[in-house]
Formats: sequence, structure tokens, C-alpha cells
Amino acid sequence: MVLPVYFFFFFFFSLLADHMLVLSSDSSGECPPSFHCGNLGNLSFPYTTPQRNHCGMLPIHGCEDEHPNGQKTVYFGKEQFQVTGVGNMFNPAVFIRDTDLQKRLEKDDCDVLCCNITLPTSSPLGYFAIGPTIITMYKCNSSLYYNVSSQFLNYTGCAKSNHETIFFRSQDQDHPPPSLATCSRVQLPVNMMTFSPDPFTFIASDFTVNVKLSDDCIRCSDDNMGLCRLNSTGGFYCSKFKDEAEIKHQKKVRAWMLAFRIGFGLGLGLLILALVLIIRLYKQKQSALSDVRLRSTNKQKHRSLKSQNQSRSIESDNTHSRSNEHHNTHSNAIQESRNIYFGVPVFSYEELEEATNKFDQSRQLGRGGFGTVYYGKLKDGREVAVKRLFERNYRGVQQFINEVQILTRLRHRNLVSLYGCTSCSSHELLLVYEYISNGTLGCHLHGNLAKQGSLPWSVRMRIATETANALSYLHACGVIHRDVKSSNLLLDHHFCVKVADFGISRLFPKLVSHVSTCPAGSPGYLDPEYYQFCQLTEKSDVYSFGVVLIELISSKPAIFMRATDKINLANMAVKKIQRSAFSELVDPSLGFESDDKVREMIMSVAKLAFRCVQRDVELRPSMGEVMEFLQKIENGNYDIKHLEFLGAGFLNREIYTFLPTSIHRDEDASLNNSELQHPPPTV
Repeated sequence: MVLPVYFFFFFFFSLLADHMLVLSSDSSGECPPSFHCGNLGNLSFPYTTPQRNHCGMLPIHGCEDEHPNGQKTVYFGKEQFQVTGVGNMFNPAVFIRDTDLQKRLEKDDCDVLCCNITLPTSSPLGYFAIGPTIITMYKCNSSLYYNVSSQFLNYTGCAKSNHETIFFRSQDQDHPPPSLATCSRVQLPVNMMTFSPDPFTFIASDFTVNVKLSDDCIRCSDDNMGLCRLNSTGGFYCSKFKDEAEIKHQKKVRAWMLAFRIGFGLGLGLLILALVLIIRLYKQKQSALSDVRLRSTNKQKHRSLKSQNQSRSIESDNTHSRSNEHHNTHSNAIQESRNIYFGVPVFSYEELEEATNKFDQSRQLGRGGFGTVYYGKLKDGREVAVKRLFERNYRGVQQFINEVQILTRLRHRNLVSLYGCTSCSSHELLLVYEYISNGTLGCHLHGNLAKQGSLPWSVRMRIATETANALSYLHACGVIHRDVKSSNLLLDHHFCVKVADFGISRLFPKLVSHVSTCPAGSPGYLDPEYYQFCQLTEKSDVYSFGVVLIELISSKPAIFMRATDKINLANMAVKKIQRSAFSELVDPSLGFESDDKVREMIMSVAKLAFRCVQRDVELRPSMGEVMEFLQKIENGNYDIKHLEFLGAGFLNREIYTFLPTSIHRDEDASLNNSELQHPPPTV
């Protein structure tokens, strides 16, 4: 049995190798020294065929046609030309006939003068040139006057048909005279033996395209007896000359190798398939034996258990009664928990759809990266903001659960309250928040609610302090917001702050310096250190809050346009604060120039913001330190002598005397990692 199998594979390999050899004889991978091209005879480099385009410079089409009158053609761009002959190996050229041009010349068609003959682009192998002679003609508007020398002839035979007059002269020149600079230039082959004032008598439809080999190609063929070739990237290389016997031998070796690989793959596949079938049959047999043993064992057990059924009947009844009682209790617990999800009430989709009037676009309050927020009114009369998440996939569910889990464990007067949500099984994920009616801080600073004088400095100062208080509370609870920005700070009618949007917030484990995660946040607010190293810390929120402080000072958005450039507010503020150019940064409506107390407070907040947006994380204060400093500024107790509580060298005298050299020195200094004590949660 083994011998026939070996014979089969040997016979299969032989047939496959012969078949591959036949296929490879026409392969375009090898470049033969020469090839036959019908009535043009045997040709060699720089000529080639379209099937072996990489073997030469000039592919000739129709070589397979052996008829004496069979046409051979070449393509220059998209134009096809008839080949009437070729040059020799010492003067490579191709003799061309433009049949379309010939027909137009016979009809004296003025379209002859409309187009140039476009040659193929040069390559590392060489370039092409029309020979022996071409003439340059200038097509000009016949309604205009042109002052040209007497050397130029003027042909006006096409003026009636296309309103053009033609200038040319017998001796061609590279550059047009200044008077003809506005005319279009056309270059065509000519027969100078019949030169006359009528271009239709000397423009030729038969011309020669000379092939000029590059210096590398000449050295390759003359000095090294090699073949000029292009590699896979279009670069030049000199190939070793191979005779036809060597080429055939290499083809046969490659064909046998390919056949061996295919046969080996098929054999290996059949072997694996056979092993799989054997293992499967073995498992089925073992399973059948196990079933037989199990049935035998069960029969024996049945006999022993039958005698015990009567004695266990009473115990079974009691157990069944207790089981029903437990089941009912468990069902009641499930029924109660159906209305609670992670500690918040669960709303039905239909209830929230009705509350938002089917998510009416006129009730849209805002649109973020993860969802759209709508105004709604519940049946109990409560006004709510309903967040409708964009995605109902794994990522969307994770973001939904993340926000619910975080908000249910937080209670603070400056954090937005979560009223409830839909269940994860709902066909849309919806979150229900308390409705804050006075818009966002961003809208009041530089948005559609911005009005001069509507946010005096005292209000802005309170907004900054309340926001810092909320963020300090978050950090004390082990939560990093990750998206602190003015559009996520909601304001009520008394301009009290509510921090919102916890969709990308993260729970921060204790006793770790950072959490490695992909950067997330908003342009202009994103911590550059977090963006660069993907290490999230509490100081990332500090950076974002520093940008908000600069917004409160300047009334400018984090990214804004100046002329055609996008300006990063934090970068601009750092430069101006370093130069003590506060007046260039501060909103003029805040009374910076007229009120000394306001001026001192704004400068102190600006210097604090400067520390918050430091690129080096270690140079930024903690959120608790920021909150305490803002409270002292708001209370008017911001003298340098009362800042010892900040510790760790933060906001030392350098920032108050504000010497730029000191700040640079501080930035370059090596700071020890000291563990900061978070303030206790405040409500």
C-alpha cells in the first residue's frame, strides 16, 4: 500500500512541475536577451513587449502577430502610433507614423496645429527625443498685432476657422521672442526638404524617436556586458547576462520547488485531517463506553434508592415547602431591584421619550463627544436634562456604567446630581440629570450668552473657588474627571457652579502615582504630559483647571482664531505672564486698570494659573492647594506671608516677585516626589 502512495505523489509532482514549466516559459519575471516581433524581426534592449515592461524602455505592441502586414504600435501617453521600423543596436530608434496626423494633413485640417507630440517620461535607463528635426510654432490671436522680426513667417490660413495666426521660422529656437510670449507653443516634426510658408507642406506624419541611453546603462552594457534593468522600486540596476539555457534551467528549478511546496502542503493537510478524524472517532468510542458504564451504575443505584423513597418522602415535602418560601423571597427582591440600578432609579425609554417630546431638536441643550443632551419634564413635574448616548456598543455601555458608578458614590453641592438612567438592556442608553437652567460657563464667557459686565470679577472668583472645591472633593474620593472645561461647568440662576459630564472620568487607586491609559479630553485643556506619556494623574485635572482660570481672566476660549491662525490660550497666557503683560491678557471689562483690589486678585489668580499649566507635573500644585489659595484670594488674605501652608516650595517668592529667570530655574530644578495629603471630602 505504501509503494502506490509514493508512486502517486511522484507522478503528481512530475505533472505539476511540467505544468509550471510551461507556465513559466511565458512568465514576465525573466528578461530574455532578445525576442521575435513579427515583421520587425528579432529585437533586443531597449525594446521590449508589454508583458515584460520592466525589461526595456519601449514596449512594442502586436509582436505576436506574424503576418507580414501586421501592425506594430507603441503608446506615448494615451496616444497610439504605428511603428514602421526600428534602428540598430548602435543607434536605437523607432520609426513612427502618426496616422491621425496624416489624415488631418491630407485635409489641411487646422486641428493639426493644436497639439504637441508627447514623449514618454525619462527613466534611469535613458530618455527619448524626436528627430531629426522639429519646428516650433506660435499660435496667436488673429485679432491682435504682433511685432516680430522678418525671420518669422506668418500663416493666416487658419484665422477664419479658429481665429488664430501662426508664426514660425525655418531655424528653430528654444525661447520665444518677447512679442510672442503670450502665444501658445506647439512643436511638431517636419520634413525640412519641403520647407515653405505653408506649414501643411512640411509638417511630417512620419518621424523618428531616438532612444538615448543613460550613462549607467551604457557602462553596464559596454563595460560589464550586463543588461540594463529596473528594480521593483523603479531604480536602475545592472543584471548579469544569462543565456537561454541558464534561464530555462532556473525556470525548471523554480517550477520543481513550487510543485514540491504545493505537494508538501497538500500532503500535510491530508495528514492533519486524518489525525483529526482518528481523534474524533476515538473520543466517540470512549464516550459510548462511558455511557454503557454509567447506565450500569445507575441501575445499581436505582435499586438501592428505591427502598429509601418512602422514608424520604416527608423530608422532601418539608424541603419543598422551604424552597418555595425562599424562591418567593428571592423573587420579591428581584422585583424590588428592577427599579434600582447601581443605587439610582431606572427609567423606561418610553417615559424619557415622552418627557423630551420624542427627543425634539428644539429641546436640545448641547452636544458632546459621547452624546446629545435634551431638556425634559417628568410626570412628577421635575425638570431634567436627558443625555442620549451615541453608541449602543461595548464602548458606549462601558461609558454609561462608568458615569453611573461614579456619580452614585459622590455627593457635593457643586456636582451635578444624577436622577436615574435606563437599564443596560434598553435599546438606547439614557442618563437623567438635574436640569441647570443658566447654561455653561463657556457660554457666558465667550459664547452665545456672553454680555459685557454680566460676569463681574467677584462672580468669576466665586465660580473658580466652587469649581476648585468640587475637583478637590473628587480627588479626595479617588476620582479624576479628565474633561474639566468651561463647557462642562453648568451655572444656575445664582451663578453657582455644577461640574458635569463624568463620561470619561476614572477611579484612581490609592497608593499609586499614576494610571497608564490612552489620552482622553478636549483640545486646549488636555495635559501635555498626559498626552505625551499616557500617564494619568490628579495633576491632569489641575492643568485643565488652570486653563479654565485663564478663561475666567481673559474671557477667551481655550482655542481661538486670530486672523487665520489657531491660538492656544494656555501657551499665550504663559508668555504674557512671564513678561508681566497682564493687561494684554485680562478682559478689560473686569476693572483691571481701575480697581486696585481687583487688579491684585486677578494677578494672583493669573500666577496660580501659570503654576497649574506648567508642563512638568511636579511643578503643579495639588487641587487641594489650589482650592485653599483661591479661598484666601477671595477672602482678601493672599499676602505672601500667609502662604506657608502650600509647602513643597509651591508659589514661593519667585512667583510673587515674578522673575522669569527664577521661574525657568524652578522648572529646570529636580524636585523630590513628595506624597500630598488630600483634604477630607466636603459637602
